[in-house]
Amino acid sequence: MDIVAVINYKGGVGKTTVTSNLAAGLAWSGKKVLLIDTDAQASLTFSFIKPDEWDQKYKDDKTIKSWFDAIGESKEPPPLKDFIITPKNVNQHKSIMRANGRIDLICSHLGLLNVDLVLATLLGGANMEQTKRRYIQVHGKLRAAIETLANESDYDIVLIDCPPNFNIVTKNAIVAAEKILIPAKPDYLSTLGIDYLERNVQLLVKEFNEFASFGTDEVIEKIQPEIMGVIFTMIQIQSNAIISAQKQFVAQTRRLGLNVFKSYIRDNKTLFSVAPQTMIPVVLHHHSALVHIIDEIRKFVKEFEEKLSNGSSAT
Repeated sequence: MDIVAVINYKGGVGKTTVTSNLAAGLAWSGKKVLLIDTDAQASLTFSFIKPDEWDQKYKDDKTIKSWFDAIGESKEPPPLKDFIITPKNVNQHKSIMRANGRIDLICSHLGLLNVDLVLATLLGGANMEQTKRRYIQVHGKLRAAIETLANESDYDIVLIDCPPNFNIVTKNAIVAAEKILIPAKPDYLSTLGIDYLERNVQLLVKEFNEFASFGTDEVIEKIQPEIMGVIFTMIQIQSNAIISAQKQFVAQTRRLGLNVFKSYIRDNKTLFSVAPQTMIPVVLHHHSALVHIIDEIRKFVKEFEEKLSNGSSAT
């Protein structure tokens, strides 16, 4: 089972579009996909279920916040499988049913922002041994829960949608992940944050692994998440080519030594804003007028699968 965190410090870069369409594209090819929405904005959640349904059925006890709340109360959280739902609309789409794929979801919650404050109170200790144990426990909870889930489920991949910050919930996602996918808009602010994100990931890995190897007999597996690549979104096309202003930011990202997906997703605000209303991601649509956009998304999904199967990064 592959575990991929999807993150960018900058909001408004098409992260939800990437994650929802990637999940749908993978399910379309027969994969069993679990989405974990850890972004308090809950945009991914509301791409697959309506807000009214979330409010009536799930918000009180079936979200990732409910799971983290148990940690904040110093309890052992219930297994993740207790929080999984199977969104109806997308899973009844004929393309997914025909391929025997599936998309499951652990919803987010608008109150998830407060969870970081509670988790922070659990850190620290009277001595180094206690500090180490608490650090590993708090930052490694999601990792341990997903490892348990892997032994109990048939998922091919877990996609963790992260908030645009580097707080404790986000760190849990990074610690749990084997790969990191970075959606980005080719502009100054979006690309500026990518380098900063990479450095913070490196610092987290160093810190976690130092605590993991600190002087006890308890064996803690070290982490080594790999940034698999940057997928550029909101691309503007003129004369069948990316406009020059955006090309320079793509080139700039490559010069930073970061991997960039060959595929990209072009801009279409109307199309991508309408898709959540139907609960069906764009990649599953069959409108002839959308053929270029749908083809680009499917190329991205295929490239993503190739990167995972080959164990190699984008170039």
